[in-house]
Amino acid sequence: MIKSIFNQFIIKITPLLPLWIVWKIAGRYVAGKSIAGALDVVGQLNAKGYSATVDILGEHTKSETEADHITNEYIAIYDEISKQELDCNISIKPSHIGQDISKDTLQTNLDKLLSKAEETHNFLRIDMESSAVTDDTISLFKSCYEKYEQVGTVLQAYLYRSEKDLESLAQNGSFNFRLCKGIYKESPSIAIQRRRKINSNFMKLLRFAFKNKIYVGIATHDLDILKSTYKLIEELNVQSDAFEFQVLYGVPMSGWLQNHLKNNFKVRVYVPYGIDWYAYSTRRLKENPNIAGYILKDMFRR
Repeated sequence: MIKSIFNQFIIKITPLLPLWIVWKIAGRYVAGKSIAGALDVVGQLNAKGYSATVDILGEHTKSETEADHITNEYIAIYDEISKQELDCNISIKPSHIGQDISKDTLQTNLDKLLSKAEETHNFLRIDMESSAVTDDTISLFKSCYEKYEQVGTVLQAYLYRSEKDLESLAQNGSFNFRLCKGIYKESPSIAIQRRRKINSNFMKLLRFAFKNKIYVGIATHDLDILKSTYKLIEELNVQSDAFEFQVLYGVPMSGWLQNHLKNNFKVRVYVPYGIDWYAYSTRRLKENPNIAGYILKDMFRR
């Protein structure tokens, strides 16, 4: 009870804290503010046996200049990944590279990234944002897949529509998608609200992917889902090259990452970085306030 009150207190006072203190907290979740810092973290993760995907923090870009800048930064990341021979790909949000500006801006920038991904023999993940753009994002993925097959998208287990979306995408054969619960606040009319039911739908979608030999990135920190997934893998005798586990950088996993590696299961860590670290960090803090408590108590002891 006292711990819970302390954690809620930390969340409420975070907006009042000096940025250097918030950055101390953010350091658990954000791999620096530059490409060099992010790829240094990726190198350390690779050395421990983990794959990675890099994401530049930010979304809903409002100007073509900014969208072009983000696109060029991703291109530079692809080049550095290739140069340093890192086990790493890239995840992008459509709204970050021009979706809110125009279809032409978005398509032009996405084509540049697809071209660079192909040139460097790498993979591109098109992240899913709110339900307002689910149709657009799926259409975008389909058009990109026709140009370059090493591209994937994301489906969110809390959306009722995701089952039909997965079945529809599967009609064209195998593809690569990340399966997550979903983080955007959505209406009960389109999204499951209860954790237990979301988890149930997550496992239903995962079973479909396994049975239909669709490569899936199992993106969750929910230990109940992980336990159920292990049972499903054993039940269906799923081969380890048919999936990977995915986690956010810095989120405690109670030893599960080590368990994955011991079982020869691939683990990919989502590595965000960039100057827009503050909003991302406060969101992570609200999801897991224990981290702030640990860090602040450690700071006070020192």
